[in-house]
Amino acid sequence: MGYCFPAAAVALIMALLSNHQEASCVNNADIISTVEFNPTGELLATGDKGGRVVVFQREQESKNQPHRRGEYNVYSTFQSHEPEFDYLKSLEIEEKINKIRWLPQQNAAYFLLSTNDKTVKLWKISERDKRPEGYNLKDEDGRIRDPTTITALRVPVLQPMDLMVEATPRRVFSNAHTYHINSISVSNDYETYMSTDDLRINLWNLEITNQSFNIVDIKPANMEELTEVITAAEFHPNQCNTFIYSSSKGSIRLCDMRASALCDNHSKFFEEPEDPSNRSFFSEIISSISDVKFSHSGRYLMTRDYLTVKVWDLNMESKPLETYQVHDYLRSKLCSLYENDCIFDKFECVWNGSDSVIMTGSYNNFFRMFDRNTKRDVTLEASRENSKPRAILKPRKVCVGGKRRKDEISVDSLDFSKKILHTAWHPSENIIAVAATNNLYIFQDKVN
Repeated sequence: MGYCFPAAAVALIMALLSNHQEASCVNNADIISTVEFNPTGELLATGDKGGRVVVFQREQESKNQPHRRGEYNVYSTFQSHEPEFDYLKSLEIEEKINKIRWLPQQNAAYFLLSTNDKTVKLWKISERDKRPEGYNLKDEDGRIRDPTTITALRVPVLQPMDLMVEATPRRVFSNAHTYHINSISVSNDYETYMSTDDLRINLWNLEITNQSFNIVDIKPANMEELTEVITAAEFHPNQCNTFIYSSSKGSIRLCDMRASALCDNHSKFFEEPEDPSNRSFFSEIISSISDVKFSHSGRYLMTRDYLTVKVWDLNMESKPLETYQVHDYLRSKLCSLYENDCIFDKFECVWNGSDSVIMTGSYNNFFRMFDRNTKRDVTLEASRENSKPRAILKPRKVCVGGKRRKDEISVDSLDFSKKILHTAWHPSENIIAVAATNNLYIFQDKVN
């Protein structure tokens, strides 16, 4: 797969907002909180702060309109989670969808896991295009018939009907987390998955809802001794016994479940020593890892902290293999970013299908791409103003100081309320999904 996005063609497939509302006027429930392609890339799911999941399906190729192949249209929308209240702790539980993870397709139906702060649900998404008719004991409206009026037996038949997509909850995994769930990950055995909160990681069987196994517990006996929390976790793509989790101190631990049932003792520990000359009041905050992802090959892992993306080789724990500066021009702005709480934003990062390009978000609706082979990088913008379907997306540049060129934007002009936190990359093609507040943008490689 080539790296063609600096001259990409933009396809604004779907914005989850029909009118041109500014970010400050956006209904909080409409803000997208997670984006995820299914294993084939034919479906794309988004979750929002209102507890809804919207699934998009890719258009099939048409001889008359071959360029429409990349477009995604709404396939199904359903309410995954509702707001709840924990009466024992006097705590409101938000309906916001924190993560969505797809399971590989085994039959005609699709399955996905969605989670809010406390409860994980397994959803089945299936199609119906036929309905049974000709019942003996009830009429076509569903009313029970008088048995005395039935003089002959009928054989019910299936009649065609308009296609209907149904979403039904098949499993509800609850009451296992004291703290907020920040990530879920499906094992490559497709029988188990893990759910992670600030201090614990639990292992579940997809068929069993009333029992889970605690595999990591970093809660100290005295909470005053707490120095770090778990920020993300993921299973190895090829080894069901191996997983990683990241911490707020900027370290990553790799664990092997074959060594022990409770993986409090890690197998490998990845951490880059801090340069004492760069130490500041904000050092610990900006070193916190917000996302961690294995490469598709399983050889590398990628971490995102506030200012950088790092690529690690699993065979080298001492330092990262590659470090990419996402928005180093914000280093001088950390004080104001701390005051407006932006410094605590949790940016995600993704690999492309061949692990040669990585992508992550920034502010002002900018997102960044880094080519690992050529060491080129590009900044692109997802916004309604410059996103006409099939238009060329122009690279953007941020001016730090001195004279600003015509096509550059000053670092003082960046809008910190517009941020790209959630992105996804098609598993095999150059198609990306970018969530900008309450809008979903889908960009695809240039089509001639």
